[in-house]
Amino acid sequence: MTPLPQAAAGHVTNAQPGGTNLGAVTGQDGGWRGRWQDGLRYGGLGLPLAFVALPLYVLLPNHYATEFGVPLATLGALLLGARLLDAVADPWIGAWADRGFARSTRYVLKWAALAALLLALGFRGLFFPAVQGPQALLWWCGALLALTYLSYSVLSVLHQAWGARLGGDAAQRSRIVAWREGLALLGVLVASVLPSLAGLGVATTVFALALAVGLVLLTRAPRARQLPAAAPLSWRAPLASPAFRRLLVVYLANGIASAVPATLVLFFIRDRLDAAAFEPLFLASYFAAGALAMPLWVRAVARWGLAPPWLAGMALAVLAFVWAAALGPGDVAAYTAVCLASGVALGADLALPGALLAGVIQRNGHGGRLEGAYFGWWNFATKLNLALAAGVALPLLAWAGYTPGSRDAVALQALSNAYCLLPIALKLLAATLLWWFWLRRPEENTA
Repeated sequence: MTPLPQAAAGHVTNAQPGGTNLGAVTGQDGGWRGRWQDGLRYGGLGLPLAFVALPLYVLLPNHYATEFGVPLATLGALLLGARLLDAVADPWIGAWADRGFARSTRYVLKWAALAALLLALGFRGLFFPAVQGPQALLWWCGALLALTYLSYSVLSVLHQAWGARLGGDAAQRSRIVAWREGLALLGVLVASVLPSLAGLGVATTVFALALAVGLVLLTRAPRARQLPAAAPLSWRAPLASPAFRRLLVVYLANGIASAVPATLVLFFIRDRLDAAAFEPLFLASYFAAGALAMPLWVRAVARWGLAPPWLAGMALAVLAFVWAAALGPGDVAAYTAVCLASGVALGADLALPGALLAGVIQRNGHGGRLEGAYFGWWNFATKLNLALAAGVALPLLAWAGYTPGSRDAVALQALSNAYCLLPIALKLLAATLLWWFWLRRPEENTA
């Protein structure tokens, strides 16, 4: 499934290596006190951002292939180009976000409002194109994908950096992340069922309203204390950190493993399982399991640290896809169990990589100065994962003879291989890299 915006907690310890601790925050409500109002005001924007992510990464490819007859190979190339453009822009967006926060929070909020307006318009236009004909549709889709992805990236980076800049000890950072990720999972859960139950028209309207509410809440959210002006740092500064580079490699491999099934899930449900009527059940089971599992992963972190539970989550995902590879038409109950198991693994992918990243930022002494740049590169990796998944998996399926609605046994086997076996191989690679780069010599990742 699709990776979502990442958490921003650190290791479960009160120590702040490197001497960096932003500590106190200020805002219209007097600062972060751990109250539910604080969490809702900051985390509220996570709901619409996650809501839009699922349709863009899961529903859109299937929508253009089935409704407008766009060939899979052409669609894969278009998605690859748009997502690569978006990914390349993320590090610059992150650097701009750092300059914006240094100027004033009000300045950041003005740009966030503009990005939200463009995002709502672009999202609606993608699913309800104002043009007809294959060529016109491709141009329309490409242009609005670029607009929508870039607007989404601006809001995502600003929101993630805002939360990371609040700082505090590990317990406070964990609470901040829990609100953002919990509301994000709620947004994904709604997005997984609303288009099927009420239609895309209702879904795009609900998204626009939720986005407006999220922005209003953010204007009243706790804000980081303004730090004295410091010497500017390059947007390339995060890449100078060996710990960040090692973490980014693991995150890339794991992210591609998650992005491939996210791109292919609807094709698998409809054609391999012949269970289109159960799409809401499958998607809701997956994301609900992810939400319910997050407290369990947090408890695991308290006992074993961050990296070992993430490794366990990867192992669970591998087992789930091994099971999925054996399924066929009518296996609704079995695939629901697969969704539940892989959803539990999703909880680890949501909370733990970002928590490791936040620890790297703090230990590098970049807290309050360079969060935007780090999250820019982090989102670049996320978008690259999605671009490679769409740009490689869809053309490979087309080459293997699969088309939406196919009943050919060879084509359906190719679909199963791409949906199940490819993610298994990539997850095993990610697990190996995590052990080699992070668990084998943990002392190398403390700076």
